[in-house]
Amino acid sequence: MPSTKPETIDWISNLRLIALYAVIILHCSSPLLMQYGKVPAADWWAADFLNALTRFGVPAFVMITGALLLPREYEIGSFLKKRLSRVVVPFLFWSLVYVWYSWYNEEITFGADAWANIRQVLHLLKTGSSYHLWYVYMLIGLYFFIPVIGKFVRNASEKEIIYFLVVWFGVMLITQPYFMRYNPSVDMHYFAGFAGYLVLGYYLANKDFNIKYLRFWMFLLFLFSVGLIAIGSRLLIAYPIYPGTMLYEPVNPAVLLLAISAFMLAKLTVPKVSPAITRARDFAGKFNYGIYLAHALVLYFLDDLFGIGYKLGIPILSIPLTALICFMISLLLVWIINKIPFGKWVSG
Repeated sequence: MPSTKPETIDWISNLRLIALYAVIILHCSSPLLMQYGKVPAADWWAADFLNALTRFGVPAFVMITGALLLPREYEIGSFLKKRLSRVVVPFLFWSLVYVWYSWYNEEITFGADAWANIRQVLHLLKTGSSYHLWYVYMLIGLYFFIPVIGKFVRNASEKEIIYFLVVWFGVMLITQPYFMRYNPSVDMHYFAGFAGYLVLGYYLANKDFNIKYLRFWMFLLFLFSVGLIAIGSRLLIAYPIYPGTMLYEPVNPAVLLLAISAFMLAKLTVPKVSPAITRARDFAGKFNYGIYLAHALVLYFLDDLFGIGYKLGIPILSIPLTALICFMISLLLVWIINKIPFGKWVSG
């Protein structure tokens, strides 16, 4: 298949920023979402809706990675050195920041035994010192796989790529909790996980779909997916035999449909905006990774020090507002760190 065209960069830049804001909204809504039965039903439904609406964020990140990196030929050593240095160094810095926050918030303590303290820090670095850092561990794993899967997609026919995606979707389906009972004892983990999103992003970015009213159909699919995730998750609460968060998981059919529709809507919708807005988008886009790493810390302090969170007002409004405030402060924080000597190495 032909590689991504230059004109697609604008929509990818748009989607990357939208996906980042979506992830922050998701994290703003999650504390309220976990309060089912303890808060007014309308408030919980607002959190459930916003959570469902924004679940495309992380899959979209991975699909963008596939769209941008898989078309290119790499020397494996230089690719890993370049990519991992950009990811791992800021990740380690922010991981230690979150270790500090855990100590500051009295979630962990340090004693007189220096070696015990070091072991505790290493354990946090191994498992993740903040809830959102799981994404970085997953991304690092994907980077090791990209030179191999990239070679495949660049030389594969469209039929072979579709075959990969169909099998990936099938494995995703039969590994869902409800279907596990029907899962044959065939080891299909080779097709499991986020790697499929890489290939999907590459395929959707490069495929010219000659389908009438495609943007309209993608909009309907987006609405359907949001409804499926939001209403389905509420219904699952009544059946504790299945995880109540099953439909929120990034690698599941409902979120897959949501991610496809969001990705395609971004591709098919490139609004004409003023140069000032484009410059602002590109400026924020330079710090996308740093904003992701920093935003959880900003959310902690917004809530702890200023009471800014879902309780600020009506949740359907206060959650997106909190996310926007968090986004802007995180951008400012990362920009300031970037201006400090050697800060660009750790800011993200």
